[in-house]
Amino acid sequence: MDNYIVSARKYRPSTFRDVVGQKTLTTTLKNAIQSHKLAHAYLFCGPRGVGKTSCARIFAKTINCMNPAADGEACNACESCRAFNEQRSLNIHELDAASNNSVDDIRSLIDQVRIPPAIGKYKVFIIDEVHMLSSAAFNAFLKTLEEPPHHAIFILATTEKHKVLPTILSRCQTYDFARITVNDIVEHLQYVAQSEQIKAEAEALNVIAQKADGGMRDALSIFDQVASFTNGNITYQAVIDNLNVLDYEYYFRLTDAILNGNIRASLLLLNDILNKGFDAQNVINGLASHFRDLLVCKDAETLVLFEVGASIRERYKEMAQRCPDAFLYKAIELANTCDLNYRASRNKRLLVELTLIQLCQLSHPADDGKKKAQLAPIEASAQSATATTQPAKPQAREITPPAENTQTFVSHTPHITPPSTADSTATKRTGRPPMAASLKDIAQPKAPANVQPTSSSYQKVKRDTPFTQEQLEAAWKTYAGTIDKKVYLKNIMLNNTPHLQDQALFEVGVHNPGMQDELANNATDILSVLREWLQNDHLQMRVRILESNEKHLAYTSKEKLDHMLEINPLLNKLITNFKLRTE
Repeated sequence: MDNYIVSARKYRPSTFRDVVGQKTLTTTLKNAIQSHKLAHAYLFCGPRGVGKTSCARIFAKTINCMNPAADGEACNACESCRAFNEQRSLNIHELDAASNNSVDDIRSLIDQVRIPPAIGKYKVFIIDEVHMLSSAAFNAFLKTLEEPPHHAIFILATTEKHKVLPTILSRCQTYDFARITVNDIVEHLQYVAQSEQIKAEAEALNVIAQKADGGMRDALSIFDQVASFTNGNITYQAVIDNLNVLDYEYYFRLTDAILNGNIRASLLLLNDILNKGFDAQNVINGLASHFRDLLVCKDAETLVLFEVGASIRERYKEMAQRCPDAFLYKAIELANTCDLNYRASRNKRLLVELTLIQLCQLSHPADDGKKKAQLAPIEASAQSATATTQPAKPQAREITPPAENTQTFVSHTPHITPPSTADSTATKRTGRPPMAASLKDIAQPKAPANVQPTSSSYQKVKRDTPFTQEQLEAAWKTYAGTIDKKVYLKNIMLNNTPHLQDQALFEVGVHNPGMQDELANNATDILSVLREWLQNDHLQMRVRILESNEKHLAYTSKEKLDHMLEINPLLNKLITNFKLRTE
């Protein structure tokens, strides 16, 4: 039985005309050979599998050909070409820099450079993955690369040009290899399939070409894999099953459901896709690409950006006519936002489902009260999905310091129901601090009979009920008594009395910045309760540090140390004997 050779090796280019997708570069190299204007060093860079090493070998064979053709190609008949084709040529040396990257390897290479070729004009040294050379190896190679013998030509190949030293780049002619287009890959795969007598559908080869991502070697490897799976009959369905690629049909069905505003159908379809083993992020990525393809299909000028087969192309053009431009713009934005927030989300499936709900609402927004309540557009879906397991945080507060060592707190908070006397009695029985026992004198006006006491009525009309200093102190101390976990805050509120300054502004004087920060951090909760109990939504709090602080408390490390020395002077002797630092 003959030895099997994979397509990537069997159909490796042997002439410049066989190189796929790099016509500009191959034309430049052939012209340089024909005009006898060869550089002493070349750098071939680009993605993997696009023909860098193949072009280097073809170039090395062609410049040593004894009877080159008129079009600049090697004759493949002379002794030099036959030696190259049979892999016995002594004029071509290949070095894998990934495994031979030391100074000694470069020195051995330099020793070979000095020996002239036995047959032909040039010795060609191909260094693959040159960016893997160590810094010392690069430096040892510099002088030889800059001034090699007239018979030596260096061809360096790399996939990571940015890792090559600038001193190396400046000594080489640089050729940037581009990714091979989908159409070029499909044409070459059709040639290989015909040569191997394999039946292959055009749509199947198109999927293989897209999966290869611009690399011909990857495309040929996938082609061999699918050919083995299908036993020589490559179909579209067999390719998507073997490569685990999501079918176009799912995206068309999702788009239909989204355009019809059918949330249930889209969620069921997503569940069907996930049950087949596909990752939710791949689904949303594919959906974003699908909307992008629909967008480029709407205009004949942008149709060149669309790389699919002819049969699928017509279906895309038909679907694109049903999608308004504004819908596609917003749909692409939503899908991209979902992709960006997917990794950070705790409930990833919910994030994708929320995105589908938003997409369904783009063309069919809710039009009645019930639908608006159930399907209202969800702003910032990524944050919503991320915070599904987190408790709700209080809304942001604005802090405006009117003067030095003074802080004023303004907070807008939701409606909080004031405590009742019955609730206070119940809390006493449970051992918890009373809330409403001392609030009986606080004015609480009743709402008019024709107004329902709902949260919406509080949001529409701001309350501005006057209150006295006694009512403010009663509410302040009562709230302090309800605090269980924050002992520091509770002591601050019980030991520092608020003083009414204006109609809706009160001031609290504290002894140190630590107390000021504690009240600042809890200002939102304090003001929300006091505003509700005092029936005044304009209430503001200002905290300042007392200038004449009769009750000075140690706050900094230096103050604490001085206070300890006053209590126990022997600590000073301890510091002196052990030479302790006090700063």
